[in-house]
Amino acid sequence: MKNAEAIYRTPLGAAGGLAVTGSGRQHARHAVTERKLPSFAVVLVERGQGWLETAASGRLSLTGPALFWLFPNRAHSYAPDEGGWDERWALFEGSFPRDFVRLRIIAEHHPVVPLHHLDELARLFGKLHADLLDDTNLGQASAALMLHQIVIAAARQAIDAVDRRQAGADMADIVETLRRRAMQPLDLAAFAAEHGMSPATLRRRFTLETGLPPKAFQLRVRMDHAKQLLATTDEKIETVAAMIGLDDPFYFSRIFHEREGCSPREFRARYLRG
Repeated sequence: MKNAEAIYRTPLGAAGGLAVTGSGRQHARHAVTERKLPSFAVVLVERGQGWLETAASGRLSLTGPALFWLFPNRAHSYAPDEGGWDERWALFEGSFPRDFVRLRIIAEHHPVVPLHHLDELARLFGKLHADLLDDTNLGQASAALMLHQIVIAAARQAIDAVDRRQAGADMADIVETLRRRAMQPLDLAAFAAEHGMSPATLRRRFTLETGLPPKAFQLRVRMDHAKQLLATTDEKIETVAAMIGLDDPFYFSRIFHEREGCSPREFRARYLRG
Protein backbone atom coordinates (compact mmCIF):
# COMPACT_ATOMS: atom_id res chain seq x y z
CA MET A 1 0.00 0.00 0.00
CA LYS A 2 2.77 2.42 -0.93
CA ASN A 3 0.61 4.67 -3.09
CA ALA A 4 -2.75 6.12 -2.14
CA GLU A 5 -5.70 5.23 -4.36
CA ALA A 6 -8.79 7.40 -4.72
CA ILE A 7 -11.82 7.45 -7.02
CA TYR A 8 -14.55 10.10 -7.07
CA ARG A 9 -17.85 9.79 -8.91
CA THR A 10 -20.80 12.06 -9.57
CA PRO A 11 -23.91 10.19 -8.39
CA LEU A 12 -26.52 9.14 -10.92
CA GLY A 13 -29.51 11.43 -11.05
CA ALA A 14 -31.88 8.52 -10.41
CA ALA A 15 -29.85 7.07 -7.52
CA GLY A 16 -31.61 8.94 -4.72
CA GLY A 17 -31.67 6.08 -2.21
CA LEU A 18 -27.96 5.40 -1.88
CA ALA A 19 -25.02 6.56 -3.99
CA VAL A 20 -21.31 6.03 -3.46
CA THR A 21 -19.39 9.15 -4.48
CA GLY A 22 -15.85 8.13 -3.63
CA SER A 23 -13.61 5.30 -2.53
CA GLY A 24 -9.95 4.77 -1.77
CA ARG A 25 -7.22 3.21 0.32
CA GLN A 26 -3.91 4.36 1.73
CA HIS A 27 -1.37 4.00 4.49
CA ALA A 28 -2.28 7.14 6.43
CA ARG A 29 0.32 8.93 8.56
CA HIS A 30 -1.12 12.43 8.98
CA ALA A 31 -3.96 13.86 11.04
CA VAL A 32 -7.25 15.12 9.63
CA THR A 33 -8.16 18.21 11.65
CA GLU A 34 -11.54 19.92 12.05
CA ARG A 35 -12.76 18.79 8.63
CA LYS A 36 -16.37 18.85 7.44
CA LEU A 37 -17.55 16.65 4.59
CA PRO A 38 -20.69 17.33 2.53
CA SER A 39 -21.56 13.61 2.58
CA PHE A 40 -21.43 10.59 4.85
CA ALA A 41 -18.17 8.62 5.03
CA VAL A 42 -16.95 5.33 6.43
CA VAL A 43 -13.30 4.60 7.20
CA LEU A 44 -12.03 1.05 7.70
CA VAL A 45 -8.81 0.84 9.73
CA GLU A 46 -7.35 -2.54 8.86
CA ARG A 47 -4.13 -2.29 10.86
CA GLY A 48 -2.76 0.30 13.26
CA GLN A 49 -4.18 2.50 15.97
CA GLY A 50 -5.00 6.12 16.68
CA TRP A 51 -7.96 8.27 17.65
CA LEU A 52 -11.15 9.93 16.41
CA GLU A 53 -12.80 13.05 17.83
CA THR A 54 -16.23 14.54 17.09
CA ALA A 55 -18.54 16.86 19.01
CA ALA A 56 -21.07 14.05 19.48
CA SER A 57 -18.70 11.31 20.62
CA GLY A 58 -15.79 13.16 22.16
CA ARG A 59 -12.29 11.77 21.71
CA LEU A 60 -12.16 8.00 21.16
CA SER A 61 -9.13 5.75 20.83
CA LEU A 62 -9.31 2.98 18.26
CA THR A 63 -7.26 -0.01 17.27
CA GLY A 64 -7.58 -1.83 13.98
CA PRO A 65 -9.39 -3.73 12.79
CA ALA A 66 -12.16 -1.19 13.31
CA LEU A 67 -14.25 1.21 11.29
CA PHE A 68 -15.83 4.56 12.00
CA TRP A 69 -18.64 6.63 10.53
CA LEU A 70 -18.45 10.32 9.65
CA PHE A 71 -21.54 12.46 9.23
CA PRO A 72 -22.22 15.29 6.75
CA ASN A 73 -21.43 18.83 7.81
CA ARG A 74 -20.09 17.68 11.20
CA ALA A 75 -16.58 18.70 12.20
CA HIS A 76 -14.32 15.77 12.92
CA SER A 77 -10.64 15.10 13.55
CA TYR A 78 -8.72 11.85 13.52
CA ALA A 79 -5.16 10.61 13.30
CA PRO A 80 -3.13 7.43 13.37
CA ASP A 81 -0.33 6.96 15.85
CA GLU A 82 3.27 7.50 14.78
CA GLY A 83 3.45 4.26 12.78
CA GLY A 84 0.39 5.16 10.69
CA TRP A 85 -2.51 2.91 9.84
CA ASP A 86 -3.83 1.08 6.76
CA GLU A 87 -7.23 2.43 5.82
CA ARG A 88 -9.94 2.04 3.22
CA TRP A 89 -12.68 4.64 2.89
CA ALA A 90 -15.90 5.40 1.06
CA LEU A 91 -18.09 8.49 0.64
CA PHE A 92 -21.85 8.07 0.26
CA GLU A 93 -25.10 10.02 0.26
CA GLY A 94 -28.85 9.64 -0.29
CA SER A 95 -32.01 8.94 1.66
CA PHE A 96 -30.92 5.48 2.87
CA PRO A 97 -28.10 6.82 5.07
CA ARG A 98 -30.61 9.07 6.82
CA ASP A 99 -32.74 5.97 7.41
CA PHE A 100 -29.69 4.19 8.81
CA VAL A 101 -29.30 7.02 11.32
CA ARG A 102 -33.01 7.10 12.16
CA LEU A 103 -32.98 3.34 12.79
CA ARG A 104 -29.77 3.71 14.86
CA ILE A 105 -27.86 1.33 12.61
CA ILE A 106 -25.17 4.01 12.52
CA ALA A 107 -24.94 6.59 15.30
CA GLU A 108 -23.07 9.85 15.81
CA HIS A 109 -22.60 9.17 19.51
CA HIS A 110 -21.05 5.74 18.84
CA PRO A 111 -19.19 6.12 15.53
CA VAL A 112 -16.44 3.52 16.16
CA VAL A 113 -17.14 -0.18 15.53
CA PRO A 114 -14.41 -2.59 16.70
CA LEU A 115 -14.21 -5.55 14.31
CA HIS A 116 -13.43 -9.17 15.04
CA HIS A 117 -14.08 -10.33 11.47
CA LEU A 118 -11.98 -8.13 9.18
CA ASP A 119 -12.03 -10.35 6.08
CA GLU A 120 -15.72 -9.78 5.36
CA LEU A 121 -15.44 -5.97 5.54
CA ALA A 122 -12.19 -5.85 3.56
CA ARG A 123 -13.80 -7.94 0.82
CA LEU A 124 -16.83 -5.62 0.64
CA PHE A 125 -14.65 -2.49 0.49
CA GLY A 126 -12.54 -4.11 -2.25
CA LYS A 127 -15.60 -4.98 -4.31
CA LEU A 128 -17.03 -1.47 -3.83
CA HIS A 129 -13.76 0.06 -5.10
CA ALA A 130 -13.70 -2.25 -8.12
CA ASP A 131 -17.31 -1.34 -8.92
CA LEU A 132 -16.49 2.38 -8.92
CA LEU A 133 -13.52 1.73 -11.20
CA ASP A 134 -15.99 0.16 -13.64
CA ASP A 135 -17.58 3.64 -14.06
CA THR A 136 -20.87 2.41 -15.50
CA ASN A 137 -24.44 2.71 -14.27
CA LEU A 138 -24.30 -0.96 -13.27
CA GLY A 139 -21.00 -0.42 -11.50
CA GLN A 140 -22.37 2.48 -9.47
CA ALA A 141 -25.49 0.49 -8.57
CA SER A 142 -23.33 -2.44 -7.45
CA ALA A 143 -21.11 -0.10 -5.39
CA ALA A 144 -24.23 1.15 -3.61
CA LEU A 145 -25.18 -2.45 -2.86
CA MET A 146 -21.71 -3.09 -1.40
CA LEU A 147 -22.01 0.00 0.80
CA HIS A 148 -25.38 -1.22 2.05
CA GLN A 149 -23.78 -4.57 2.92
CA ILE A 150 -20.93 -2.78 4.73
CA VAL A 151 -23.47 -0.98 6.91
CA ILE A 152 -25.26 -4.22 7.78
CA ALA A 153 -22.07 -6.22 8.35
CA ALA A 154 -20.68 -3.54 10.67
CA ALA A 155 -23.95 -3.34 12.60
CA ARG A 156 -23.98 -7.10 13.10
CA GLN A 157 -20.43 -7.08 14.42
CA ALA A 158 -21.35 -4.23 16.78
CA ILE A 159 -24.30 -6.24 18.11
CA ASP A 160 -22.13 -9.31 18.50
CA ALA A 161 -19.60 -7.28 20.51
CA VAL A 162 -22.40 -6.35 22.93
CA ASP A 163 -23.46 -10.00 23.12
CA ARG A 164 -19.89 -10.97 23.98
CA ARG A 165 -19.75 -8.50 26.85
CA GLN A 166 -23.18 -9.48 28.16
CA ALA A 167 -22.68 -13.22 27.88
CA GLY A 168 -19.22 -13.06 29.36
CA ALA A 169 -18.15 -16.03 27.23
CA ASP A 170 -14.98 -16.06 25.20
CA MET A 171 -15.93 -17.37 21.77
CA ALA A 172 -12.31 -18.16 20.95
CA ASP A 173 -12.29 -20.64 23.84
CA ILE A 174 -15.60 -22.12 22.69
CA VAL A 175 -14.25 -22.55 19.16
CA GLU A 176 -11.15 -24.29 20.49
CA THR A 177 -13.30 -26.54 22.70
CA LEU A 178 -15.29 -27.69 19.68
CA ARG A 179 -12.10 -28.13 17.68
CA ARG A 180 -10.73 -30.46 20.39
CA ARG A 181 -14.00 -32.42 20.46
CA ALA A 182 -14.57 -32.44 16.73
CA MET A 183 -14.17 -36.22 16.40
CA GLN A 184 -16.92 -36.79 18.97
CA PRO A 185 -20.69 -36.56 18.28
CA LEU A 186 -22.01 -33.02 18.74
CA ASP A 187 -25.20 -32.44 20.74
CA LEU A 188 -25.64 -28.74 19.94
CA ALA A 189 -28.24 -28.12 22.64
CA ALA A 190 -26.03 -29.66 25.33
CA PHE A 191 -22.93 -27.88 24.02
CA ALA A 192 -24.75 -24.52 24.07
CA ALA A 193 -26.08 -25.13 27.59
CA GLU A 194 -22.56 -25.96 28.75
CA HIS A 195 -21.58 -22.42 27.77
CA GLY A 196 -24.70 -20.71 29.10
CA MET A 197 -26.36 -20.00 25.77
CA SER A 198 -29.33 -21.13 23.73
CA PRO A 199 -28.53 -23.17 20.61
CA ALA A 200 -29.65 -20.25 18.39
CA THR A 201 -27.37 -17.77 20.19
CA LEU A 202 -24.42 -20.16 20.08
CA ARG A 203 -24.97 -20.85 16.39
CA ARG A 204 -25.17 -17.13 15.55
CA ARG A 205 -22.13 -16.13 17.59
CA PHE A 206 -20.08 -19.13 16.45
CA THR A 207 -20.85 -18.32 12.80
CA LEU A 208 -19.80 -14.70 13.28
CA GLU A 209 -16.54 -15.87 14.87
CA THR A 210 -15.57 -18.57 12.35
CA GLY A 211 -17.72 -17.99 9.25
CA LEU A 212 -19.30 -21.45 9.75
CA PRO A 213 -22.08 -22.81 11.98
CA PRO A 214 -20.87 -25.32 14.61
CA LYS A 215 -21.68 -28.54 12.75
CA ALA A 216 -20.16 -27.29 9.50
CA PHE A 217 -17.06 -26.22 11.44
CA GLN A 218 -16.90 -29.67 13.05
CA LEU A 219 -17.13 -31.35 9.65
CA ARG A 220 -14.35 -29.13 8.27
CA VAL A 221 -12.07 -30.08 11.17
CA ARG A 222 -12.89 -33.75 10.63
CA MET A 223 -12.16 -33.57 6.91
CA ASP A 224 -8.89 -31.71 7.50
CA HIS A 225 -7.82 -34.46 9.90
CA ALA A 226 -8.88 -37.10 7.39
CA LYS A 227 -6.65 -35.50 4.76
CA GLN A 228 -3.76 -35.56 7.21
CA LEU A 229 -4.33 -39.27 7.90
CA LEU A 230 -4.66 -40.10 4.21
CA ALA A 231 -1.45 -38.28 3.35
CA THR A 232 0.68 -39.54 6.24
CA THR A 233 -0.56 -43.07 7.06
CA ASP A 234 -1.56 -46.24 5.22
CA GLU A 235 -4.71 -46.77 7.28
CA LYS A 236 -7.65 -48.21 5.36
CA ILE A 237 -10.35 -45.80 4.19
CA GLU A 238 -12.90 -47.26 6.59
CA THR A 239 -10.39 -46.89 9.44
CA VAL A 240 -9.79 -43.25 8.56
CA ALA A 241 -13.55 -42.68 8.52
CA ALA A 242 -13.89 -44.20 11.98
CA MET A 243 -10.94 -42.21 13.31
CA ILE A 244 -12.71 -38.95 12.44
CA GLY A 245 -16.00 -40.07 13.98
CA LEU A 246 -17.84 -41.34 10.89
CA ASP A 247 -18.83 -44.99 11.12
CA ASP A 248 -20.10 -45.23 7.54
CA PRO A 249 -17.16 -45.27 5.09
CA PHE A 250 -19.48 -44.77 2.10
CA TYR A 251 -20.92 -41.60 3.67
CA PHE A 252 -17.38 -40.46 4.43
CA SER A 253 -16.27 -41.04 0.83
CA ARG A 254 -19.30 -39.18 -0.54
CA ILE A 255 -18.82 -36.16 1.74
CA PHE A 256 -15.09 -36.14 1.06
CA HIS A 257 -15.66 -36.15 -2.71
CA GLU A 258 -18.24 -33.35 -2.46
CA ARG A 259 -15.77 -31.16 -0.55
CA GLU A 260 -12.46 -32.03 -2.22
CA GLY A 261 -13.51 -32.95 -5.76
CA CYS A 262 -11.84 -36.35 -5.52
CA SER A 263 -12.24 -39.59 -3.59
CA PRO A 264 -10.18 -40.37 -0.48
CA ARG A 265 -8.15 -42.89 -2.49
CA GLU A 266 -7.44 -40.32 -5.20
CA PHE A 267 -6.41 -37.78 -2.58
CA ARG A 268 -4.04 -40.31 -1.02
CA ALA A 269 -2.53 -41.11 -4.42
CA ARG A 270 -1.83 -37.42 -5.00
CA TYR A 271 -0.48 -36.44 -1.59
CA LEU A 272 0.78 -39.56 0.20
CA ARG A 273 4.08 -38.80 1.90
CA GLY A 274 6.04 -42.03 1.87
